[in-house]
Amino acid sequence: MTLQGLPTIRSYGDYASSNYGAHALEVTVGSLTVYFSYTTPIAFRGPNGLRCSENCWSTTTGKHLNWIEPNKKARLPRAKFEQEFKETLATLGLSAT
Repeated sequence: MTLQGLPTIRSYGDYASSNYGAHALEVTVGSLTVYFSYTTPIAFRGPNGLRCSENCWSTTTGKHLNWIEPNKKARLPRAKFEQEFKETLATLGLSAT
């Protein structure tokens, strides 16, 4: 059976134990993929490519960010990341609070 229109959810990264994989989730809905560290969106891939936030959190989130975007110079300041994320959501008919 193939389900249409539902998100695809999987873990990313290289955890030795699947118990930790739930803290590094990638959710894809249509043309948008959002990468989470725990419950915080830290990166997304949309029509304009990959956008990744700078690390404002812990070393664990830093590890997650390194898996997604190893080039730290390519990461956006958090406020700019949030603005681009909201704009991308809006162009796709989605929103965030």
